[in-house]
Amino acid sequence: MLDLLGDALPLERKNERPEAAALVEVLKALETHNAVAWVHRMNSGAFRIGKRFVRFGWPGCPDLLGQLKDGRLQGVEVKAPKGKLRPEQTVFLERIRLAGGVAFMARDCRDVFRELEMESEK
Repeated sequence: MLDLLGDALPLERKNERPEAAALVEVLKALETHNAVAWVHRMNSGAFRIGKRFVRFGWPGCPDLLGQLKDGRLQGVEVKAPKGKLRPEQTVFLERIRLAGGVAFMARDCRDVFRELEMESEK
């Protein structure tokens, strides 16, 4: 079986993680898109080390940050088919757009192609 980009899909997982699978597909679509200069996965969250609580990233930070070849910042929040944006994610994506960047939610590579196509038409 092939994904939307024509590559072989990995073997089916027993512990299904639809958002993780979507993240791999969306990241691959962005890395290979001709309008994208660079893109990186942004890990965010928190954990405890002994008595210390360590937070990395910031509330609302998109899953993927990058830059388009025209210089604009790009932020992409990846969601599973039924996933919804949290309020702080919505606010952060809007902040990117208001500053002239490109920001959107993607569930698969079709969303990436559609959003970047719309941006190129502006």
